[in-house]
Order: sequence, then structure tokens, then C-alpha cells
Amino acid sequence: MSAGIAVITGAATGIGAATARLLASRGHRVVIGDIDGRAEGVADEIRSEGHQALAVRCDVSDEDSVAGLFVSARDLGSVQVVVANAGIAETKGPLHELDGSAWNRVLDINLGGTALSMKYALRHMVPQGAGSIVAISSILGLVGQANSAAYSAAKAGVANLVRSTALTYAAQGIRVNAVAPGYVDTELIRRLPPEVSSQMISRQPLGRVGTPQEVANVIGFLASPESSLVTGAVWAVDGGYTAQ
Repeated sequence: MSAGIAVITGAATGIGAATARLLASRGHRVVIGDIDGRAEGVADEIRSEGHQALAVRCDVSDEDSVAGLFVSARDLGSVQVVVANAGIAETKGPLHELDGSAWNRVLDINLGGTALSMKYALRHMVPQGAGSIVAISSILGLVGQANSAAYSAAKAGVANLVRSTALTYAAQGIRVNAVAPGYVDTELIRRLPPEVSSQMISRQPLGRVGTPQEVANVIGFLASPESSLVTGAVWAVDGGYTAQ
């Protein structure tokens, strides 16, 4: 039996793709929203395993695009789970050299896109009196890092957006949580020089970067009834980074 619709943004690669595969394996009909054409390949892979999946082109910084994603999802059934995962990195540098357009782009996608995804998720979940939303923050939303003004501000905003929204909708049966990944083996990490990635590994007490699947496993827990008493929480999945 299907567990309802799960909408995952930014699921063409990495954590989002791993989450889409996991939720599909648990019976969800998954809708993948991404501007990256590889989303269709993820949907094809999921369908080849006998599960239902739909890829929809979506720019989370554009409200009409996000609204369209949820129209496509609602056509398939009841939206039970939404994972607001879409995000971008930034070109790091000191604040006095900040590029205003770059700042706006990072905030528009990482924070604004999360807020829009949650907005349209809630429009589906409030009438049915149930649902689980999981947003992706970051360790840089919990602790500081030099030369990361826009990304850190956006991800800290996601963490508190989740807390506020969780309190607003708790009485309506909707749970809202966040995951804050540390350094994870994604395309972004693989493109870094070896000396930089080695430095990242040294900062995580477990002594290694995480895998997308390890983060997806926590997202899957927060999306499921197994976490029925959990709302307004920001779960660090960081190999101990933020415990230092």
C-alpha cells in the first residue's frame, strides 16, 4: 500500500536523490523537483525498481514554479511528506567584499526556496490535518565559519524557520523538522582539492565525511510516523562536528 506522496526538491543528485530512493522504497510515490535534468534519471531508476516516481522541473526561487510542482504532486494523491532540500553553495569571501547579487541568489534559493516549499506543502497538509516536512539546514546554520556569510545566514534562517513553523502548525497535526548535515560525499566535495577535503575530514571527530545515504536515513526517520513526537528539532548529522 502506498504511503502517500513525498515531494523532494533538489533530488537530482546527492542527499536529495538518496532521500527520493529511500522514500520510494518505503512505499511513497515520489515527486522530484529540480532544475537539473538528471532528476529524470533518478525517477527512471526508481521506476525500474517497481516504485512510482515523477520528475518535475522546478526552480525553488520562483514561486510559480514551486506552486506548479505541488499541483503536479497533488494530481497523484495526498501529499504526506515534503523534503525541502534544494540549495546551492556560495563563493566564499569576507563580508566587506560581498557581491550583492550572489548574496541574493544564495538567500533566494537556500532560504526563500525552503520557505516557498514549506508554504505550498502546508497548503496541502493543513486541510488534511497531517503531514511531515523536513528542511535541510547545515552545520553552518548552527555554528560559525569564516568567509561564509550568505550560506551561513541562509542555513541559520532555515533552522529558525523550522522552529517557528513547527510551533505554528503543531496543533494541526503537522510536524516540521530540519537536518543539519556536516561534510558529506557529494559532487561539491569531490570537486575540491585533496588538501581541502582532507582538512574537512579532520574536522569531523568520526574521521570521515558522511554519505548521502546516512543523511537520507535521518530524513527518512523524521518523515516517518516513527518520529511522531519530534517537531521543531534540528538534527545535526555531522560526525560530531558541532559537539566540539
